[in-house]
Amino acid sequence: MSDTKKNFLYSASYQILAIILPLITAPYISRILGTEGVGIYSYTYSIVYYFTLFAMLGLNNYGNRQIAKARDDKEKLSKTFSSIYYMQLFLSIIITIVYILYVVFLVDENKDIATIQILYLISTIFDVNWFFWGLEKFKITVTRNTIIKLLTVVAIFTFIKDRGDLYLYVIIMSLGTLISQMLLWPFLRKYTRFTKVSIKDILQHFKPCLILFIPVISVSLYRVMDKIMLGNLTNMDQVGLYENSDKIINVSTAIITALGTVMLPKISNLVVKNETKEEERYFERSIEATFLIASSLMFGIMAVSKTLMPIFLGEEFRAAGDVLKYLAITIIFVAISNIIKSQYLIPHEKEKVYIKATILGAIINFIINFSLIPRLNAIGAVIGTIASECIVSMYQAISIKKDIKVFQYMLKNIKYIILGLIMYICVVIISNVMGETLISLVTQIATGVAIYGIGVVIIYMFKYKEKNLKKLFYLIKKEIF
Repeated sequence: MSDTKKNFLYSASYQILAIILPLITAPYISRILGTEGVGIYSYTYSIVYYFTLFAMLGLNNYGNRQIAKARDDKEKLSKTFSSIYYMQLFLSIIITIVYILYVVFLVDENKDIATIQILYLISTIFDVNWFFWGLEKFKITVTRNTIIKLLTVVAIFTFIKDRGDLYLYVIIMSLGTLISQMLLWPFLRKYTRFTKVSIKDILQHFKPCLILFIPVISVSLYRVMDKIMLGNLTNMDQVGLYENSDKIINVSTAIITALGTVMLPKISNLVVKNETKEEERYFERSIEATFLIASSLMFGIMAVSKTLMPIFLGEEFRAAGDVLKYLAITIIFVAISNIIKSQYLIPHEKEKVYIKATILGAIINFIINFSLIPRLNAIGAVIGTIASECIVSMYQAISIKKDIKVFQYMLKNIKYIILGLIMYICVVIISNVMGETLISLVTQIATGVAIYGIGVVIIYMFKYKEKNLKKLFYLIKKEIF
């Protein structure tokens, strides 16, 4: 297996584990804490998350790219790492102080919960994931993440027993993140060292980081601000409904994000070497893999959403079925946007396109949220998110169509959308016939997987004119992964 394939699997595991293990605990937490408790956690976390964005200032993408460019020169690598990290350290300390002032002087409700959330901010001081991503050392981050996340799950089931344990839940989640980041540091000495750098060396990273930060903060306006606006314009119950629906969607998009994370340093390195044909070959294959995965997840979630939510989270979350169904539409747009951003815009340093797209998406989202949330509650936030993700992905695609055949590649893979729609119709029919039971849910999932899987096999049979299933599966694995 090639390094790229291994890194994709490692990165996919990293992205999924960060979300899927809390999702495993979601049925338990939802029943113990209820919609209000889940809403309070989501609301306070969304606020501290904004502070962490300012502390990191777009460093994950920028640091990843710069380390990838410098990794073949040990001296340059050490200098690049040191100068970027010193800037991160300074920003993290300043933003942590600002958050403390915010909690002391501005927070009235849930002050204790907001105070505990400071652990998330402190974790940014130790966050050097971007360094290992740039070196394409994904195994290290995955191993560390797996151990801590598993311990977090054990702690949740052990200590969270009633609605009064909300503060314990926040401690477990935030402390887990902090420990997870700290465990990366023993590995640093093997690959780099701190070197003496000037203030000028540090400040040279500020402007490009700030440029990449603008789209990060813009994206957060329609991925995180929704929860804050829901909390202020409606109530914590609506935040809870949206939060758990968003968790499920995030598990799906994590796979696509993993592909982008893996390919960013790979493509950045190819750009430096001016290997244009190889770069475009990777882009085309990534588009196909993205459409294949995103279509199955999007239509699959839409089909089972109403049956899934009351069974998975409890009757208190029944209304989340509609929220999840419509929020799933964003998966395909997030997938397209992530591929274009990670495999073309950032490696080619065309951040301006990404910035304009995300700012436009943020403005549209805010307007729609402000207009619809008071009337439609969580569904209003969903509509704003769908519109924003659509605008962002299409703006990016239109902006690069002269440089790369992005629309041609997308149209070539529309077959997966059609296949997903066929799967959706079949699963919905089963849902209507069997009702909202556990047996019905299992039947729906099994039927959906079978229909989509058979459809993919048929597509590749025609593509390769190959009827031998063993050879066909090898070809599919080779091309997609």
